[in-house]
Amino acid sequence: MISITAIIKSKKENIEQLQNMINHLVTETRKEEACERYDLHVTENVFIIWEEWKDQSGLDLHNNQPHLQDFITQSENLVASPIQVYKTTQIL
Repeated sequence: MISITAIIKSKKENIEQLQNMINHLVTETRKEEACERYDLHVTENVFIIWEEWKDQSGLDLHNNQPHLQDFITQSENLVASPIQVYKTTQIL
């Protein structure tokens, strides 16, 4: 199992637009075979996606999906800072 945490900080004026885009991303990603979990959380203007993937090949496939690539490109001017992505290992 591979765990990913993505942190997306929206510009205040783009929160609604960015959330709609992230909602679409979540919906499409959850259809992927290797996706075990793809949960969206929010606090103020910060969106956090908690992901779990069956294996590295499934994650690699996800990283090249049009819905993810389109999101990255289209959100570029809507975010307050670069999207942060952390690949983590559970210790407890």
